[in-house]
Amino acid sequence: MTLLLRVLACALLLVPPQLPAADTQSFISEKPYPVANIREPEQHLPVNNVILMIGDGMGIHHLSAAWAANRGRLFIENCPVTGIAKTWCRDKLVTDSAAAGTAMATGTKTLYKRVATCPEGNKLDSLIDKAKDMEKSTGVVVTCELNDATPAAFCANNEKRSDSYGIIGDYPRSRADFIFGGGSKYFTQRPDGRDIFKEMGALGYKIARSWEEAAALPPGKTLAVVAPGNLPPPGKRGAVLRQATLKALETLSRNPRGFFLMVEGSNIDKAAHHGKLAEMMEEIFDFDRTAGTVLEWAARHPGTLVVITADHNTGAFSLSGGNLEKGEITALFSSGNHDGVAVPVYAFGSGSGAFTGIYENTDIFRKIMAAMKGEENKAVPVKKDS
Repeated sequence: MTLLLRVLACALLLVPPQLPAADTQSFISEKPYPVANIREPEQHLPVNNVILMIGDGMGIHHLSAAWAANRGRLFIENCPVTGIAKTWCRDKLVTDSAAAGTAMATGTKTLYKRVATCPEGNKLDSLIDKAKDMEKSTGVVVTCELNDATPAAFCANNEKRSDSYGIIGDYPRSRADFIFGGGSKYFTQRPDGRDIFKEMGALGYKIARSWEEAAALPPGKTLAVVAPGNLPPPGKRGAVLRQATLKALETLSRNPRGFFLMVEGSNIDKAAHHGKLAEMMEEIFDFDRTAGTVLEWAARHPGTLVVITADHNTGAFSLSGGNLEKGEITALFSSGNHDGVAVPVYAFGSGSGAFTGIYENTDIFRKIMAAMKGEENKAVPVKKDS
């Protein structure tokens, strides 16, 4: 018996270890949406407006699946300029949304889970602050809670992305003029007794607690917090992301000095974390249709730069098969976490030519800053370990 066990043990050592196979999922888009060709206006006009769109967790693999499911067309493909951004953060090869959002919002590589604070703990100014210094109007539109990592990187400062009450407590000093998202449960009934809605109302913000209320507001400083937590999936929330983005454009574009607007398809990432293929695809479709609305607006308003990218990849996602004519895909998630693969960057409109090439995610901040300063045709220096 002892000899037999030894033989079996040796045999096992000779067999290479096998990882458990990930489950393959299938998805068919029953109602593909039409995609128009959108002509880019002159690239070399001065940049007055900047719209940064972030698909949270949305890498090239995710977009490839959406492209196939929508019968080979996406609005994002109207962008004539593409680049690649590396997403690592200061202390980890694989970033989180807080550090990645901070890199794009502030131009600084920071530690995992930090929001608009540098590795030493100092507060960082975001593109919202920089644009406001230029007397531009500013805004954020997201489908997640406003305390979540990406909107927080643009509107707050905190060493812990998990400090939801602390992050929302920063919003009264945010310099964003138009704020749309979820997370109303963190604005009231707080441990510190503050009512953030009242505080922001006293600062001149018009408060809306539903999309219907937000849609009815006149242009001006707006705080629309339309859900207790994250917004529900597109099948339940409808076209709110596109509608809120258009409302923000209508409001912010009244400033002759221009504006900066960040729009995030936040819940792509959340669906990918849980391996929910159908929900993730609907979130990407919603983000792409919103991108189409933004690109059409930019085409009608020369002097607008649109940048579309992701903060990181989520789910080690891969497209393994399908049928393009039927809009059918088979795909799998090999992980429930982020991965370190670089992400695509797409650009359209004035100053878009600066976004070609391979660069750090911090360079997205620097390229946008150069565009807003009228320096978009100059070389953008790359900081070592930036």
